Amino acid sequence: MPDLKPDDVQSRLASVLARIRDKEVQSGRQPGSAQLIAVSKTFDVDEIRPVIAAGQRRFGENRVQEAQAKWPLLREMADDIELHLIGPLQSNKAKEAIALFDAIHTVDRDKIAGALADEIAKQGRTPKLFVQVNTGLEPQKAGIAPREAAEFVERCRTVHGLTIGGLMCIPPAGEAAGPHFALLAKMAAEIGVENLSMGMSGDFETAIAFGATHVRVGGAIFGSRPPVVTEPVAPVVPEEPAA
Repeated sequence: MPDLKPDDVQSRLASVLARIRDKEVQSGRQPGSAQLIAVSKTFDVDEIRPVIAAGQRRFGENRVQEAQAKWPLLREMADDIELHLIGPLQSNKAKEAIALFDAIHTVDRDKIAGALADEIAKQGRTPKLFVQVNTGLEPQKAGIAPREAAEFVERCRTVHGLTIGGLMCIPPAGEAAGPHFALLAKMAAEIGVENLSMGMSGDFETAIAFGATHVRVGGAIFGSRPPVVTEPVAPVVPEEPAA
């Protein structure tokens, strides 16, 4: 477990926020136009508390079930926390997702859109919605193909009655992120959405240069978890046959 002392957290958070502001200014953008989402997935309540105490209010989680176990308690610390779902969503978790999250970044198919629309109508909650685009066309990764995104957003609006406010992407590991951010920004302009959820700890400054409105930063704030050390298992040595 990382040793997140209050002074360390405050320093890390301040550093990330300063880098965001600097990049906004360098890019000719209004300070505050790129919002920081602190990615708290896999970190427990005691590890997140110091980040809230340091002033951070937007957090990202990957799994509905994990967030349900942590955030009802954590939200008692501040009444203005925004919780963002940034991981894949299954349609059978739509009810819980609408009840818990203030924004969902991973709408990527009609079944999810329909399930979310039903729960929005039932619960009367209207989280911000982003369509996830698989800009690298990676088969193992969630998200709709770029060529299908415009039609999908239109179906979300006209068939499902959803308000789609932005697009999200995760560039392929090992590739330059800039072209993927540029593609997402171009698509957002063509589709007519304002928000761009893109950029993580290693590339959020590049994302801001391409117009990111939401950057998802975990490691630069929380640090990396230490690797799990597994004790080596001694090989089984066959017994010598009895003489």
